[in-house]
Amino acid sequence: MGKYLITGVAGFIGSHTVANLLVNGHQVLGVDSLRTGKIDNLKSSQQDANFRFEQIDILNRSLLQATVTAYKPEVIIHLAAFVNVVESVENPDLNFSINVNGTHNVAEVARQSNVTRLVFASSAAIYGEPQSIPVSEESTLKPENPYGASKLAGESILLAYGRCYGMQIRCLRYFNVYGPRQNPDSPYSGVISIFLRQANSGEAVTVYGDGSQTRDFIFVEDVARANRIAAEKESCPCGSYNICTGQEHSILNLIDSINMEYGELPQPGFSHPRPGETMRSCGQPDKAAKFLDFQAETTLAKGLHKTIIDSS
Repeated sequence: MGKYLITGVAGFIGSHTVANLLVNGHQVLGVDSLRTGKIDNLKSSQQDANFRFEQIDILNRSLLQATVTAYKPEVIIHLAAFVNVVESVENPDLNFSINVNGTHNVAEVARQSNVTRLVFASSAAIYGEPQSIPVSEESTLKPENPYGASKLAGESILLAYGRCYGMQIRCLRYFNVYGPRQNPDSPYSGVISIFLRQANSGEAVTVYGDGSQTRDFIFVEDVARANRIAAEKESCPCGSYNICTGQEHSILNLIDSINMEYGELPQPGFSHPRPGETMRSCGQPDKAAKFLDFQAETTLAKGLHKTIIDSS
């Protein structure tokens, strides 16, 4: 049994990660400010004696420090973040505060508490518009929006702590994560959760741009498993790892896949591209397979079906 602390535990990825850790016999303290996370996401986990929740903002370093000092986790999985590309363009100050200052707080609390392993939720947004597809961990890093820049800054902070203080740092670069409990109510939510909400109500989906833009969609339960593996693994090089499928799907292809689940839906509407978003995104998964023994297991069709079933 491992003893883990998760920041952002009430969020979409956080709630699935704690469920995966608990079913594998670990003990977890989850913290969340509940700014965007939902306590309802933790209903099932809160019935497990190995889980405890505390409402804590990572920007409150003194409270976070006291909590970590008292709990003495072996590993911190840092998922708390300002999570949206478009909103980061509109509110770059808040994005910087949470994603850069907050990550520095987590790193410093870990150092002060002698936590030697830290898993960080990074993002494919740090690559920006890639020069070639698929992108590997060695590809040029050129974020094109404040969100991507803040995630790259977070990686830099943590990897420097790893080199300076002997900490094991695993930065997981998530590609486009989807699945049950992803919030569809905001215009900034993931495209799949928004499309499924519209499909459920018989609405025509709205495509920003011409629909030829591509994404590497990865199911949230695969991401949760990657988080657990990175937290558990004793022998693994410090560094950054793409968490992806290696499969590129266009938005129009995604709509076709949703139509296969729901039957023929109304023809999509089209609007102007949103600022700060890339045209193509697809990851190279080989490094995670080699060093983390991680490979995505869920096809897009299977993940969509499970998301629809679990959300109904």
